[in-house]
Amino acid sequence: MSAISIYHNPRCSKSRQTLALLEQQGIEANIIEYLKTPPSPASLNSIIQQLGITPRQLLRKSEVIYKELGLKEDLFTDEQLVQIMCDNPKLIERPIVINKGKAKIGRPPESILEIL
Repeated sequence: MSAISIYHNPRCSKSRQTLALLEQQGIEANIIEYLKTPPSPASLNSIIQQLGITPRQLLRKSEVIYKELGLKEDLFTDEQLVQIMCDNPKLIERPIVINKGKAKIGRPPESILEIL
């Protein structure tokens, strides 16, 4: 198994572009289709820590469910936000590439080159 992982959504153009960029670099990444197999809260907390951001910064604010759940309001703890993302993985910003304890969101896809 590769040391590099990508949290991937095949339906997302940025996710596909980031995966293609990894392949262009000759990297065979461990592909995690997080919509099919969402991360556990512990895994997601680890990813957030590796990204160096807050749970709120990982939320996809354009998703309908973001508005439905009232996530714009600052009423949720970090732990609650992590659990909500695990329960509703569509809310997790994508793609995320992880390599040797560091992580980057592939927006733009080239940003992942920093951790390869």
